[in-house]
Amino acid sequence: MKTMVSEEKMQKVSFELNGEFVELNQLLKLVGLCDSGGAGKMLVASGDVKVDGKQELRKTAKIRAGQLVTVGDIRISVDPV
Repeated sequence: MKTMVSEEKMQKVSFELNGEFVELNQLLKLVGLCDSGGAGKMLVASGDVKVDGKQELRKTAKIRAGQLVTVGDIRISVDPV
């Protein structure tokens, strides 16, 4: 059974995007959720990563400014520089 995490308890992380996009597995590494891009791919494959509220299973999905990535109780906002 999955439990919902309330908005107030979510940890918010901001990521400043230099360029057009960042691959999802690399984003997870760059914000410190994983030690490597490979570990990021495994995390995505586990089904625990959401992009804009929808489960994302594409390990190298292109994440662009304005998107929200959620992993458990951590919300990553991708902001333009």
